[in-house]
Amino acid sequence: MRASPASAPGVSKQSKYSLDALNFFLADVRDGVGPYLAIFLLTQRNWSSSDIGVAISAMGIATLIAQTPAGGFIDRTKSKRATTAVAAAFVALSCVLMTFVQGYWPIIALQAMCGVAAAFLAPGIAALTLGIVGYKNLSRRTGRNEGFNHAGNVFAAVGAGLLGTYLSQNWIFYLVAGMSVASIGATFFIPEKEINHDTARGLADGCAPGEEAKPGGYLDLFKDRTLLFFVSSMTVFHFANAAMLPLVGQMLSKTKPESAPFYMSACIVVAQLVMIPVALLAGKWSETMGRKPVFLMGLAALPLRGLLYTLSDNPNVLLAVQALDGFGAGVFGVLSILVVADLTKGTGRYNLALGAVATATGIGASLSNGITGFIVDSFGYDKTFLFLAALGVLGLGLYWFLVPETCKFEKEPVCEPAA
Repeated sequence: MRASPASAPGVSKQSKYSLDALNFFLADVRDGVGPYLAIFLLTQRNWSSSDIGVAISAMGIATLIAQTPAGGFIDRTKSKRATTAVAAAFVALSCVLMTFVQGYWPIIALQAMCGVAAAFLAPGIAALTLGIVGYKNLSRRTGRNEGFNHAGNVFAAVGAGLLGTYLSQNWIFYLVAGMSVASIGATFFIPEKEINHDTARGLADGCAPGEEAKPGGYLDLFKDRTLLFFVSSMTVFHFANAAMLPLVGQMLSKTKPESAPFYMSACIVVAQLVMIPVALLAGKWSETMGRKPVFLMGLAALPLRGLLYTLSDNPNVLLAVQALDGFGAGVFGVLSILVVADLTKGTGRYNLALGAVATATGIGASLSNGITGFIVDSFGYDKTFLFLAALGVLGLGLYWFLVPETCKFEKEPVCEPAA
């Protein structure tokens, strides 16, 4: 079996900096226009909260349908760079077209197209990263990836706030499209020869001479109770988390309609500025403290955030609360990848498992946006935030009591004699 890049003399600067750039430019691409779509549809198209929730859910539903097959495809393909680039191109196209089309169903269709394309981006980055640095360096490289991802989100949020305020909200969509194009260039700057495609799919190194690692069965993933419990807790967490920022955007649109894009960008910038150091530290902490204590701290920030949103609709208060979002999301972005890597090491189904986890959590996120729109219309914002906070406590409890520490979890390489 070919040596992994982790055991090679080192990762080239070109690969390292290309991964940095890829994570930076894909930061705002993976979620499309995100919460800005809620503002755009409310202020420019006069949609109701329930219709906005459905539109946001359309992308999530499309992503969750495509996510698991996308992860499996990334595991199998040797064209990981090209797949990631094509997906980014489709996100760019859908964002540009959304500024031109009118009507309910065209927006839904474009959101769905964006969602299918986005399904390939996260596993694409994860596979390229693991294939280049190997398991030994995965924790810190994942923290670095997320740090650049959050820095890219800061850049995009500042740009979106300025463009939406001083030009038009259409330019927010064009900004995302531009970052998509830049990410395509970064993808192809990664040297193909430095990608170990066996390691990239989660096959363990260390097979004896004359032996090669063999991927485990697809159904084996669903027999792993720890993985299933982890997926369950993350699904509940995402249901509680996904709708919070769009709801904040709607609150701002009602109280400060003329400044809503600016305040929404400020909310994102505050959170992302906190995420950058947290993400960089989370990878290091997880090596010394273990995965579970670090993850629990991140999960605990969500219910507290939901409670604090009910105290005031003052934009400055909402901005302050976003620091908690930054801490929780900074931890989650790093630890969720590392836990899945721990649980699937040696199976050859790393990206498939990431896709399955993303599918399940996407169900939670899509239901969150769809259902909370109707709850807001019926009961108001405060009760909706309390409902989401309670779900955050449930997700925290599921992870605490049902998921053990995974950093010590090891699986032997699955080896068979080479043909």
